[in-house]
Amino acid sequence: MTAVTTDHKANPAKSFIAGGFGGICSVLTGYPLDTIKVRLQTMPLPPAGQPPRYKGIIDCAVKTFSTEGVRGFYRGISAPLVGVTPIYAVDFAVYAACKRLLQTDDQIKLSYTQIFMAGVGAGICSALVTVPTDRIKVLLQTQPITGGPLMYNGMVDTAFKLYKQGGLRSLFKGTCACVLRDSPTGVYFVVYEGLQDLARRRAGHITPTSTIFAGGMAGIVFWSLAVPFDVLKSRLQSAPEGTYKHGIRSVFRNLMATEGPKALYRGVLPILIRAFPSTAAVFIGVELANDLMNF
Repeated sequence: MTAVTTDHKANPAKSFIAGGFGGICSVLTGYPLDTIKVRLQTMPLPPAGQPPRYKGIIDCAVKTFSTEGVRGFYRGISAPLVGVTPIYAVDFAVYAACKRLLQTDDQIKLSYTQIFMAGVGAGICSALVTVPTDRIKVLLQTQPITGGPLMYNGMVDTAFKLYKQGGLRSLFKGTCACVLRDSPTGVYFVVYEGLQDLARRRAGHITPTSTIFAGGMAGIVFWSLAVPFDVLKSRLQSAPEGTYKHGIRSVFRNLMATEGPKALYRGVLPILIRAFPSTAAVFIGVELANDLMNF
């Protein structure tokens, strides 16, 4: 396995294809925990004296399975499966393109500061692609627990209804929150590249094991920084139109006033549990695809 993501001369076209394949691997690996995460983040405050809808990750998993079966963990998966190809493809393609722009000599490896800058650019661009599918995913994941009739029937139906309700603005609700959530992507790539460099110095080359470890740790570090913004994004995207007049700022003020700072880390356990395998799957998929294209 070769470390194409750390090659001296990054190839945006190959990275576009490899990133899409890596994204599909990630969704299939981590989606059940993503559903649990979103439901924990968006559950309403219980009435006084009543227990919360979910006591934690295990309680949420048990209740989801008992009422909806295995299928409940995969509600809305069509949206990210369709969306991951352009999202991760853009992420890795922009990352490769930024690396080439920052590289003055093909034989000189980029510094970690330059890798960070390339990663930030990639995160912002991929976030803009992420918003519509993320919005659809959150609505499909949360509608079974709202207590009302199901408004949306799959990805396409949700997209049409959102567009009919508010046009593109409705589909892109939460754009600012998505950009803020994905801004730590620079750290994500620095951690991955740094750990792969360490593996290369110790063993002379990288291995599937080092890729799994580096990718998984990159995911954990990234999500440790991104969780508060992800909570705000999920609240904003799942709320009825007009609930938060000033977008993410209104969500933040409401959250602080009603639940306090602790609510910003609601759902953190399933996020961090999911982060390692799902991000490791991204990089295994990317490296595998790059190997096949270089074969």
